[in-house]
Amino acid sequence: MTASPHWPITTTLARDLHHFRSPRDLRASFTMKPGDSPRARCELLEMAESSTANAEPLEWPKKDKRRLLHVVYRVGDLDRSIKFYTECFGMKLLRKRDVPEEKYSNAFLGYGPEESHCVMELTYNYGVSSYDIGTGFGNFAITTQDVYKMVEDIKAKGGTVTREPGPVRGGTTVIAFVNDPDGYVFELIQISATPKPLCHVMLKVGDLERAIKFYEKALGMKLFRKGEKPDDKYTLAIMGYPGENETNVLELTYNYDVTEYTKGNAYAQLAIGTDDVYKSGEVVKLVIEELGGEITRQPGPLPGINTKITSFLDPDGWKTVSLCFMNFKPLYSWE
Repeated sequence: MTASPHWPITTTLARDLHHFRSPRDLRASFTMKPGDSPRARCELLEMAESSTANAEPLEWPKKDKRRLLHVVYRVGDLDRSIKFYTECFGMKLLRKRDVPEEKYSNAFLGYGPEESHCVMELTYNYGVSSYDIGTGFGNFAITTQDVYKMVEDIKAKGGTVTREPGPVRGGTTVIAFVNDPDGYVFELIQISATPKPLCHVMLKVGDLERAIKFYEKALGMKLFRKGEKPDDKYTLAIMGYPGENETNVLELTYNYDVTEYTKGNAYAQLAIGTDDVYKSGEVVKLVIEELGGEITRQPGPLPGINTKITSFLDPDGWKTVSLCFMNFKPLYSWE
């Protein structure tokens, strides 16, 4: 706010904003000082109280215990996808269900129990055999101890290899790219054994700094690292939760001078666990007011079951669903 000559805001007055813990503390600390105008002080107090009220909910992500639960996307033939993922990628079918009243089936696949691993949720909608992946979805990534062998196995089973195994440009890490039967791109990365081979989900964004700020503030993620690739004209950011800096991360990619992408109708959303979906929803609402996005479902229980969720779009239109850990109990046993 710019003070008028008739209502000056002194340096002392502005400095008061940095010495409060709550609106009540702030108001109690505001005493008139020489040079302060009553009107300017009231205006600044209103602004500060509003800022304080917003600051308290924004602390919640720092206290919340969060992790990536699963990534959801649509496929044209569920049994075909299950066969490909189990035989080519070595995943295990965790559970499968059919929901005829809503005309869809889904399957959860991964490398470990859902209570501790991020997994893939594949959805088949009755009668829909293909989808538009769009230009914004990037890829999934899987780690393996031998990329060459995995690629040979995929070829033997009729899979499509779009980049043969070999070191990354300017480095030594061996990678390859393959497509699943629906055209989703999977990056295969050769590293030593890891208990969580599902490595990352990569999405393209039009403003990387805005996206980083959104996922830090709205979802409590940490920026693990950024990588500038001027020769390839892109920058990437690796984000996730503490303890997951090598696997189960979100990779955001900004391609130089590209600010918009098509979303298609194939990729659906990320699901993230939270201890309190209502507090998490309040944080998301405040961040959306600042950075953009949209609430698509207010916090609350799903009809007929006790699972509490909220869902929203980030500033680039990518969807996230937050689920309450307390009510999220997958119906399967890991063997």
